[in-house]
Formats: sequence, structure tokens, C-alpha cells
Amino acid sequence: MLLMSEQSNGVVEALEKAGLEVRSDPGTRGMYASDASLYRIPPLAVVRPRSVDEVSAALAVARETGVPLTSRGAGTSVAGNAVGRGIVLDFSRHLNKVLDIDPAARLAVVEPGTVHAVLQKAVTPHGIRFGPDPSTHPRCTIGGMIGNNACGSRSLAYGRTSDNVAGLELLTAAGEKLTTGYDAAGNAYTSGVDLVIEDLKNVMGGHLATARTEFDRFGRQVSGYAAHHLLPERFDLTQALVGSEGTLAVITQATVKLVVDAPVRVVVVLGFRDIVAAGEASPAVVAHGPTSCEGLDSRLLDVLRARRGPDAVPPLPRGAAWLFVELAGDELGEVLSRARKLAADGIGDDALVVEDPATQARLWRIREDGAGLAGRAPSDKPAWPGWEDAAVPPEKLGAYLARFDQLVTEYDMTAAPFGHFGDGCMHVRLDFPIDQPGGTKVLREFLTDAAKLVGEFGGSLSGEHGDGRARSELLPHMYSADAIALFGRIKHVFDPDNLLNPGVLVDPDPVDADIRAAGHFPIKQLAMAYPHDGGDLGQAVHRCTGVGKCRADNSAAGGVMCPSFLATREEKDSTRGRARVLQEVVRGELPWSHPSVHDSMDLCLACKGCASDCPTGIDMATYKSEVLHQTYQGKLRPRSHYSLGKLPMWARLAGWVPRLANLGTRLPGIRGLALWLAGVDKRRSVPAFARRPFRRTFTPAATSGRKPVVLFADSFSDAFSPEVAEATVRVLRAAGYEPQLPSGQVCCGLTWITTGQLDSAKKILSRTVDALAPDARAGIPIVGIEPSCTAVLRSDVHELLPGNEDATVVAKSVHTLAELLASTPGWTPPDLSDVSVIAQPHCHHHAVLGWKSDADLLASTGATVKRLAGCCGLAGNFGVEIGHYEVSVAVAEQNLLPALDAAPDAVVLADGFSCRTQVADLRDRPAVHLAQLLDR
Repeated sequence: MLLMSEQSNGVVEALEKAGLEVRSDPGTRGMYASDASLYRIPPLAVVRPRSVDEVSAALAVARETGVPLTSRGAGTSVAGNAVGRGIVLDFSRHLNKVLDIDPAARLAVVEPGTVHAVLQKAVTPHGIRFGPDPSTHPRCTIGGMIGNNACGSRSLAYGRTSDNVAGLELLTAAGEKLTTGYDAAGNAYTSGVDLVIEDLKNVMGGHLATARTEFDRFGRQVSGYAAHHLLPERFDLTQALVGSEGTLAVITQATVKLVVDAPVRVVVVLGFRDIVAAGEASPAVVAHGPTSCEGLDSRLLDVLRARRGPDAVPPLPRGAAWLFVELAGDELGEVLSRARKLAADGIGDDALVVEDPATQARLWRIREDGAGLAGRAPSDKPAWPGWEDAAVPPEKLGAYLARFDQLVTEYDMTAAPFGHFGDGCMHVRLDFPIDQPGGTKVLREFLTDAAKLVGEFGGSLSGEHGDGRARSELLPHMYSADAIALFGRIKHVFDPDNLLNPGVLVDPDPVDADIRAAGHFPIKQLAMAYPHDGGDLGQAVHRCTGVGKCRADNSAAGGVMCPSFLATREEKDSTRGRARVLQEVVRGELPWSHPSVHDSMDLCLACKGCASDCPTGIDMATYKSEVLHQTYQGKLRPRSHYSLGKLPMWARLAGWVPRLANLGTRLPGIRGLALWLAGVDKRRSVPAFARRPFRRTFTPAATSGRKPVVLFADSFSDAFSPEVAEATVRVLRAAGYEPQLPSGQVCCGLTWITTGQLDSAKKILSRTVDALAPDARAGIPIVGIEPSCTAVLRSDVHELLPGNEDATVVAKSVHTLAELLASTPGWTPPDLSDVSVIAQPHCHHHAVLGWKSDADLLASTGATVKRLAGCCGLAGNFGVEIGHYEVSVAVAEQNLLPALDAAPDAVVLADGFSCRTQVADLRDRPAVHLAQLLDR
């Protein structure tokens, strides 16, 4: 269990006495026990410093108590660089600001927790940018990039982080201030800690030959310390400290260089027979002067297609591996000429020139999601980091890839390589059998053999991610004994008591120690099946590799994940934070009912955005339902579970006396009491029950000659907005269909699912499947109205009714209105060329059903459509429950409300009942369903 020892209690007391913002609860310690690596090391406490003085105070406590200290940014480090057993300093929460921008000098001053994308947003209006752009740029921090010497896709043009840092302010382990930088003439200088500098120069005097011959052999050699920058002829402490992984000093401020971006970009995609041929060709590509040359294997794209469908990947040249090559310049004609020359040079088997920026963005998005997508191996097993960014001199890359593939095969594993091929850097995730007996032994043996292979090619164990716990022990396979001794002496000069990030680079932890997913953690008597993970919740929650895409604003790419984190900026409210807490549950460290578990789940909107937007396929909405089920099964539940969780049942009863039901929610005094009893926030309006539910007014045509279609009239459309169902009937009839209702009262059980009443949900959904199956087997389409309910019939049905053949048939027969109309021969949409539309896709529509058919249909109407990303913030029962109002509004303020305010006369399109309710509640504005928009 994550229990607090006497030592940790003393540390926490000392930190609190110093006035620091401290977190030491089991949930927080579980969240910060991992980064994006294999490792799990729970800290004693997490400190979120608000000033440099507080950083200094935390260091003082570390010294006084003898407890180590680890710096952390976004926690996306993949080598175990950002986890530690003592105090973890989370710079991303408060020390995350851009302090100054000097456009003339092309410099910016930032705090270490500044997110890369935040810096870019601040400097872009000046026509400049920070050059390095790792795939995690929407969430990684500048401090983390400096710690690992990150590079990114465009290092051919902009170099490594070390090439883009103009100065640092740091604190040593002793608490002394150290400033580095360059004077007006470009000469390196340092101020403070003169004794450290003197000792450092003395140390270097005994290792000059090693420092001059073993380092800086090619551009992506970032393993170990950058000792070549400490040579007397080039002494530059700024450069030397970049890439030291928080083991030498704590960064408190950085001055970074900025560059002017070329305005024109063209991408050339080259196809090859295999990844080895792509690697062999990369030096010839680099001769064309690209800004980027990225390699991808077909095995990676197969994973993407399997998860998101065949349309997830734009058309590519023929081949089983590709190089994405970006050329940039000032004039379109000149750049296109270079691109066509590259495409015609015969370097690959096929080529495609991509000029369209939108298509380019889709290609780069695949590359940026590479680490997450590679979290599922071609074998369909979990794939893990550990050997994910080795680099060799670029001219040796093809031969190295061939040998590496042989090594993977020898270990009976699979891989889908990708990476910065122009620099000789390969990324890969591997299906290590770490959850099997002896799995960590296999991990150690493979990593050792892989390190020997890289050493044989004169390469670097790390090309940009740092060595961390994954590779530090293996450095002797790359460096001589004298170089290893030099690292130890450099560390001792800066940190003689080994307080800063111990276990990394010097006196390293074993590569196979503290493996997070090692072992098997079966959870018995689960309520739901996890079909993508063999029914194993432990494997399902360990899908989260920590890449942290949930900490980014994904709206630019049309995404939804993770709305609650964007509202609170708290790790516990990110998909990753919740997954980490659930990993503690499946390990047996925390019970289902622990307050930390429910605190992390409380603000999950169950929007399912992560199910589509998380590159590793986390489905937190499903896991939350399991948590609620396991916690409250057979116990007293929160009030909202009885009211909102059983809403369809209450709606059916209210349908007999709608006026009385509505009166009870509107009379002063009674209204407040009723809302409190229901667990509903008093600031929320309560939608009125329809005077005549749709099911009672619907009259099927006796004979029409139209094709039959089953209309799934959900509880919301039936009881609250029958006008939507009626419009759907008219649109279907106009398209040549005759709607019919299922026999009996059917319900998808959504509200029972979201509140974790899964035994009831299974019974309800089973009855519904029984009612729908005969029509589905007869080939009659089933059309849903409410996206969330439609999504249950297409997706959740497999988790709640595993192995039910009727459920599979029903799921395949379910259509959205747009999907059915798109496949209807001869149907012509109305002319809406005079209509301006703000479209808020329901989250489940985005995540489960897909909104492409709707987008295409709207485009065919001629309407001017602005599609919003992100969640509306209401998300079913979430936004109306007591305690959620502020977050619900904050989520709406991300995208929805600004768009509404900017276009007061536009038609608001929102198929989701909750989305329409949120629009009405927060802006007193009507919103329509697609059927109503088409029903002219």
C-alpha cells in the first residue's frame, strides 16, 4: 500500500512548515509515481512551487532531511527521468509563464514549467518561434526539453534544444544560485559558485583525451553528460547543463533563442518497400536540404487504421514504409520546384507531393501520435518504451534498422519503428512480456543486447529523450570506463550528496527495477468486459503510457480530450492522472472506494473523448462506470444516482402527469427542495417534460411503399424533445423510408451506465437488444436520434453484453441519421446556402460514431458551418450534479461559449440533448438537431 512512513511524515511536515503547496495523499503519489516510462517510483511528496524562493525552500528541506529531489515538467519523459523516491517538484502548475519576449534579439525568457505550445503562441504574433518541436509540443515543458536535450521533427533546420538556449538560471543542490549565458560578443559566461567552476575545470583536466574523442561524434549523441562542452578550449556551462536530466542543478529560469519560420512548407511523401530501405535513403533525402525527414513503418499505420478506420490515414504512395519530408522557403514556386525535384529523383519507389496545409497537418498528426499509437504492437499486445530513441550516424541507419529487426525477431517480439530518420534517430515501442513470469529478465537481456548493437554502430543509446532509468545502467556499452568515471566526478562537483534525481546517469538504478506493469494484476468479478484487452482491466488501464496528450488543448485538431483538465489544470483531472490512480487500484495499492480514487474520477465528464483522442486508446468513461459499480454495489448511492441515474424511468412516469411533474420543479420552495433531493445544482434549469411524449403520438403509416427503418426513440427524445423525433420521422419519410418503433419500451441504459448501476444497465440493454435483433437480422437499419444513446448501441453493448451474438448484429445495424442519408441513393439535401451554422458535435458522436458523415452532409447543403471542438461541458448528468457547475461552465468557456458570442445570429446545431440544454442554460439560446435543420 502507498502508506506514509515516519520519514515521509517528517518531510511533509517540513515542507508544509516552509509554506509550500504540498500534496502527499495516496492518489497524488500514485499519479506522480510514473512519467511516460516503464517505471513506477512513488514519491514521498509532490511540491508545486509558486516562486523561485519556494524552489529554494524545497531544496533546503531536501538537504535537511536527506531526501532526494526530482524536477518534473509535464511528466512526458519516456526514460524514467521525472520520477523519484523523495520530493517531486512539479513546475508545470505555477512556474509556467513566458516572462519576457525580445523580438529584435529573438529571445524569450521563460519559467521552466512553460508549455512549449504556450511559448509558441506568445511569440508567433512577432513572426518568430522556438525551433525544436518534439511530438509532445502541445504539453511538454521547456524545462523538460532542456533536461533531456529534446530535438523534435525539425532538428535538421533548428537543431537540438542545446542549440537554442541562450542562458539559464539554476539552483545547485547546496542552494546556491548559478547563472549561465553569453555576452554581447557571444562568449560563454557563468556567475555564482566560483568554487564549483574551479573544481569542474580541475576534473576535466584529468579526462581531456576522453572528452575530446568520445563525445560530439554526430548530431544526435545526447547520452550521458555533454562533457565536450567543459573542455578548456570551449568551456560553456549552458550547453553542458542541457541534457543533464536534473541531476546537476534545478532550472528556475531559461532564456531561449527564437527563429523566423519559413512561410511556405511543402511535404513530399516517399514510399519504400520496407523500413530498412527508408533508412538507407535518408542521407540522400537530407542532401535536398529539408527541414524534416521522418520515417514511418506500415505497421504503425495499421494500428491507426485498426483503431480509427481506413480514413484515418490520407492516401500515401505505394510502399510498406515512408519518409515524410518537409521542404520550406520564402517562395511557393521555389519550394515546389525543390519538392518536385526530390519526388522525381527516384529515391523511393513512389512519391507524392503534398501542398495542401490541411493534408500536411493530418500527416504530421500521425507522426506526433506515433509514441501513443506504437503503444499497441503489431501483435496487438501492449507495447512499451525502454528502447525508444536510439540513434546512429545517419549513413548507418539502414544497416542498423536491419540488425535491429533481426534482434527483435530473435526475442520473439514485434515492433513498428518510426522516427527522425534524417538524423539517424529511431523510435520504437516493443511488446516486452513484462506482465509474464520472467518478463523483466527478458527486458534486461534485450536492452543489454540492443545497447551492444548501438555501440557497435558508434551510436547513442538516446537520441533525444535522455537516458533516465531505462538506459543509464547501459552507458558502459557506449562509453569507456574513463568516460563513466568522468560522469561520476562531474556529478560529485555539483551534487556531492546525490540529492538531485539519483538513480539517473550516475550510480544508476537497474534497468529492470521498479517496472510499473510487471506482474499480473487480475481484478475479479468485473462488471464490464474489456474486449480490446482480453477482458483484463489491468491491461486496459496500463494502456496509458503517459504520453500526456490529455494535458493538451486538442481542439485545434478537432478533439475533445480532456475537458476537465483544461478547466482545472490539475493532474488528477487528466485522463493520464485517472489512469495512474486506477493502476494503483489494479495493483491492490488502493481499494475501489478510496477517496483518492473518487476524487480523481469525480470530474470525469464520461465524454469518451479519450476513447478516440488518446493515442493509446484509454476509455475513461468505461473505467469510471466500473469504479462506481464496484464502489456502490449493494450500498447506499449518491442522490443523483437515484434521480439522474434512473431518469428514463422517472420520465416515463412523468409522461402520464407531465403538468404535475413540471409544476414540482418550478414552484418556489418545492423547486429548491426537489433539486437538492435529486442532487442537482440549484443554478441549473430543469428541462420541461413534454406534454405528450413522442411514443404516444407517433403513428406509423399503414402502407407507404417506403423502405422500413427502425427509429430508436430514446428517452430524451421521447420525454423532453419530441419535436426532434418528429422532425426525424419527416426527414426519413422524405428520403424514402418508413420509420417504425421497436416493439415494447426500449432504452439503452445510458444513465444507469454513467452512474455505475451496471447490473441494471445490463438487464435494460439486454431487453433492448432482444427487441431490436429481429429487425437487425432482417437487414432493417436502426436509426438513432440521440448520439449518446446511439453510441451505447454501437459500442457499450459489447462491453456490457460480451459474447451476445444478437448484440453484435444490432451494433452493426445502428446508424446515425447522417450515415443513413449518406447511403441513400437519390436523396438530395435541402439548399441551406443561406444558413450559417455553429455545430457542436456531441462528444460520443465524435468519439464513437464519427462526425464525418454529418460534416459531408452539411457541406452538400451549401451551409456555412463552423464545427466546434471540445465538450459542451454538460455531458449528461455530470454538469447538473451538485459540485460540478463551475467546471461545467469552465469547459463550455473553452470553445462553445466564445463561438456562440461571436456569432449571435447563427443557427446552433447540437444533436445531443445535453448540448442543447447547455446552450439554453448558459446563453438562453435555441439549438436544433440535424433532423430539424434538414426538415425545411
